Amino acid sequence: MAPTLRGHAPDPGPAPIPAPSSLPRRSRSRVIAVAMAGCLAAGVLGVVGGGVAAAGPVGAGSYTETLPAGRLLPKGCGDIATNPRLFVTPDAPQGAVPTNDWWSSLLWKRNDCAYSEPLHAHPVSYDTFNNGIGLSYTNTARITGGATGVSEFKFDYTEDIRVGVTGMSAPVVKVADWTDWTVTPFWSDGQRTMKATIGHGMPFSHYQITGGNARITGSTVAPTVWSNSGSTIGFSIGTDNYVAYAPTGAAWNVSGGVITSDLGGRGYFSVAVLPDGADRQELAAEYGRYAHAHVTDTRMAYSFDESTSTVRTTYEFVTTPREGTETRTVASLYPHQWRNMVGGTPIAQTYASARGRMKNLVGTASFTTRMAFHGVLPEVPAVADSSGADRTTITNYLNAELADPAKFLGPDTYWTGKGLGRAARIAEIADQLDMTDVRDSALRVIKERLIDWFTASSGETGQLFYYDRNWGTLIGYPASYLSDEDLNDHHFHYGYFIAAAATLAKFDPEFASDSQYGGMVDVLIRDANSYDRQDERFPYLRDYDIYAGHDWASGLAPFGSGNNQESSSEGMNFANGLIQWGQATNNKAIRDAGIFIYTTQAQAIAEYWFDVHDENFPAEFGRESVGMVWGDGGAYATWFSADPEMIQGINMLPVTGGHLYFGDHPEYVTANYEDLLRNNFGKPTVWQDIIWNFLAAGDGERALREFRANPTFTSEEGESKAHTFHWIRNLAALGNTDNTVTANHPLARVFTKDGARTYVASNITAEALTVTFSDGTTLDVPAGKTATSGAFTWSGGNATGGKVVTPGPTPTGTPTPTATPTPTATPTPTPTEPPNPMSPTQYLLAGGALGGAAGTGGSVSVAAANGNHDGTPTNAQVFTATGLTGTYTGQATTFDLSVDSGTSIGNGVQARVSYDLTGDGVVDRVETYAYFATDPLVGWEHYRQTQGLRSSTGTLGDLAGGTVKVEVWNAIGNTDTSLGIGDRSTVTLPFTAS
Repeated sequence: MAPTLRGHAPDPGPAPIPAPSSLPRRSRSRVIAVAMAGCLAAGVLGVVGGGVAAAGPVGAGSYTETLPAGRLLPKGCGDIATNPRLFVTPDAPQGAVPTNDWWSSLLWKRNDCAYSEPLHAHPVSYDTFNNGIGLSYTNTARITGGATGVSEFKFDYTEDIRVGVTGMSAPVVKVADWTDWTVTPFWSDGQRTMKATIGHGMPFSHYQITGGNARITGSTVAPTVWSNSGSTIGFSIGTDNYVAYAPTGAAWNVSGGVITSDLGGRGYFSVAVLPDGADRQELAAEYGRYAHAHVTDTRMAYSFDESTSTVRTTYEFVTTPREGTETRTVASLYPHQWRNMVGGTPIAQTYASARGRMKNLVGTASFTTRMAFHGVLPEVPAVADSSGADRTTITNYLNAELADPAKFLGPDTYWTGKGLGRAARIAEIADQLDMTDVRDSALRVIKERLIDWFTASSGETGQLFYYDRNWGTLIGYPASYLSDEDLNDHHFHYGYFIAAAATLAKFDPEFASDSQYGGMVDVLIRDANSYDRQDERFPYLRDYDIYAGHDWASGLAPFGSGNNQESSSEGMNFANGLIQWGQATNNKAIRDAGIFIYTTQAQAIAEYWFDVHDENFPAEFGRESVGMVWGDGGAYATWFSADPEMIQGINMLPVTGGHLYFGDHPEYVTANYEDLLRNNFGKPTVWQDIIWNFLAAGDGERALREFRANPTFTSEEGESKAHTFHWIRNLAALGNTDNTVTANHPLARVFTKDGARTYVASNITAEALTVTFSDGTTLDVPAGKTATSGAFTWSGGNATGGKVVTPGPTPTGTPTPTATPTPTATPTPTPTEPPNPMSPTQYLLAGGALGGAAGTGGSVSVAAANGNHDGTPTNAQVFTATGLTGTYTGQATTFDLSVDSGTSIGNGVQARVSYDLTGDGVVDRVETYAYFATDPLVGWEHYRQTQGLRSSTGTLGDLAGGTVKVEVWNAIGNTDTSLGIGDRSTVTLPFTAS
């Protein structure tokens, strides 16, 4: 079903780690240098005996292949959790199954266990049914919403025709094949079969059938035939023109609005939709030359020329002639492709699509794009006021981070990643300013946390990585935003780990070696977007859509609107992480994969998230950007907030030296900011730092004025004032990026201000180097330094020399945050039922009681948050049991709460369990769990303790007439949530009856 934005289908879900009101919900769906070729295949370790798994084949690190207790696997129909090939035919490609694709709901079924959700291939969208496949070509957008708040444009799946086999009724549609950007669904009812090959950039769909005649019907109206000559028939549904091509000598018959053909007994045919404005007779004949060159494979190949800083990408359509010798086809190109195409002349007619106009090459086997890579930096160089008042300001900001540079907000992969990213920014800028104590504190935190995650162990948080051989995926636990159940957002989460590891590797190269933890970084890269086609343990480029030019966040795309992605900038954080890691470890395979993704995706973001040319968004949409790209359109929305600052800001964070692409179109940056002011009815009041950082890429002076006027703002959770000030102040001095000049070194960039250029390059090696720019300028860069030219002669950094960062105690430069005190003397509500006998399983019952026996199923309403109450029970539903006596087992509390927010988006349900062990009114143990972001689909969801502990205080012991209280409230969101009671929600206490 299609989500309704303004309360859209939350990307799957649940925001797993508690967060302040501004916390972004990630993923949105339901959201090599040290390569070790055999690190996964060689067998890996499980967590045994509750202790630390021994070091395995991944250097000093390890992951487990034993699913940790209580952790979740990908879920779906039937036994797909352990058999992801349940809906794959035996002759389909071997190796890990793809996920996170435009067609994923066909293979990974959940909402529809027989068929799929709409598949938005562009220019055609498809859907699967028992009797065939539906085709939809929508050339007019539907706009919803208004000038403020959530709005979206959608090129809806509106079926024109259905293609199938006469009499076919298949109980399930499986996947028979997939290539870089095509998929082949397969139907069989025991007597009839059909294969249909569909894909991105294909006006044609190709069919092979057995057991009956080809059959085409109109969905709501009969096709209007405008040409029927031998093996070719042209017909219209409304204003959409289609042509069906049977084998030579066969004929099409029309009866009662149904088009059929026996195909001359040869069992193959093709259907094409014609572009807008075409002379349909003429173009039907032209397309017909290629109708029987069935596309059977597609393949992308890229190369990076370091000397010219150019990425060349070739997209090849491999065909099998069903008759004749023609091997070429018709290819429809997205805007990011045709704007950068080398050679080739598209025809005049175009297709409308959710990504803008698609241009067509008729009679082609391949096409090539060429894009300039403009370079990245470890961080913006410190060039401004190195000894004046601003130096004092940045010094004070950095010193304030000495004791806690990461500020981890949760134990899961996402919030761990955010903290690692924060610490990496501090390390980079502190190094430039020779504040080695702050730098080393940040590096120490990064190293300690990475080693913890990179060593399979079980502790209070159980932070580890688990490899699932069935799915060919590496899942970090505690997971978040359904990175486990839906395989969402792996590139988002792991990108932070990889980028932080790259920063650490510059100062501690031993950490990145094969014998230490480099292999663990490599498997994270391979899981999210493997650069190695030969590695069957992971799908090739899992999260990256090769033809569309950008990532997808949802693992299974269970939406009528197809797949989606919110934070394009976090996708770029992953790509930049590959560049930085590959450069730090001298691994060009990883580096070049990162450069390919980065360069192509920067173009896609400019087109589809920002529409910098003002050509792709429908004119009536009236926005300068979208927060989310969907298969069928775009939405000015997020999964977690309707605030304009967050809708626009989610595609601006994190801010690193890899995000200078923000300034590729400086005039757009200011247009985006002005749009924010209009949408917000004034200046930003949350995420100001993120917004100003983005603004600085187009107008640094203006951003600096905004910062200076409001220095007491609250930093976004992954950002620090030290980094914000460093970024804005230095971009104000450097000016805008100059994309007319490139360099022969990946870590280089050119800026221009008042007509003067500044050349910047970073050298993270132990040898001096000379960087040559495309305008002939050269820049000498000492070992381990970032150098600048022109008015800025300062250079800084100490990133070489084999410095080893040793984990150790945290410095004490500033006070560490104090823990939340244990609540005491909490009044205990009087239950409406008498104290129940001790039973480990307690049911949430009507009237606010906990009971050892189930009651009649029902529900109570949990009031809307209408604000941020993460961690603080507000208008909670409270359930209490008293007089409990039991022996503590040493285990942990578990629970399974049934919750449903209907079709609302952005709700996050939270739970707290309190133990008064002796019933004396003093609370001995409090456990507050990370909130669970409900989806916008009607039906019960399960909120479990696997979301992870947000915080805990006190300790457990035996119960002696004790009291247990469960509080359930909405931490975020503006809508009430239903909570199941009676037999629908349970809490399992870690006690046995005494």
